Amino acid sequence: MEKTIRSYSKAYRKALTFRNCRDIEAKAAAYESRLREMYASDGFKAHSVYPTTNAVHVYAVIAMCLEMKAFGLTDAEIIEAVNHGFARRRNFFMRLIRLIDLLPNSFSIAKKWNLSDHDKRVKDGSITYDQFDVGKDRIEYRISKCVYVEMFETYGIRSLCKIFCMTDTTSYENLRRHVIFIRHSDLSDGDACHDEIIRRRKSQ
Repeated sequence: MEKTIRSYSKAYRKALTFRNCRDIEAKAAAYESRLREMYASDGFKAHSVYPTTNAVHVYAVIAMCLEMKAFGLTDAEIIEAVNHGFARRRNFFMRLIRLIDLLPNSFSIAKKWNLSDHDKRVKDGSITYDQFDVGKDRIEYRISKCVYVEMFETYGIRSLCKIFCMTDTTSYENLRRHVIFIRHSDLSDGDACHDEIIRRRKSQ
């Protein structure tokens, strides 16, 4: 776990550098101490039971948010900084998505992702779907409960779960050739995550 903490501390340093923070080493040490305590908490043990959810990663992000919140940064500033801290990981994923977008069957791939994710999430109970409608060229779902949001809410920063809610939006922005993604709302600041994934026709 110490190796994991040090790894996330590097990402946190990048986020602090992006925000032009002072005393980065001292702030990083405080972050490591907080994360160490969080990993030893009962909350972490409870949230680690879901196979589809990487609680280690989510808690590392939550710790970053809590530290930067204490500096007086706004949610928007924190989200931007955290995303910068994980830029390398995000950029790799985005390049992969863009490659998939070049394939003629990219909508079918996205559809299979959603079907597989739905089945796994329902099985482990990490997400509660009030609606999951699947058609030939469209998927629509509505989620009323999500363990990601619960983790952030546990620490009083539910709105900052937007960092993870934005992952879908960012991903589908890179599948523009064959997929239309509509996000009506998400759970970070609403009562449901309501999305539509639609096959894009050539005329659209």
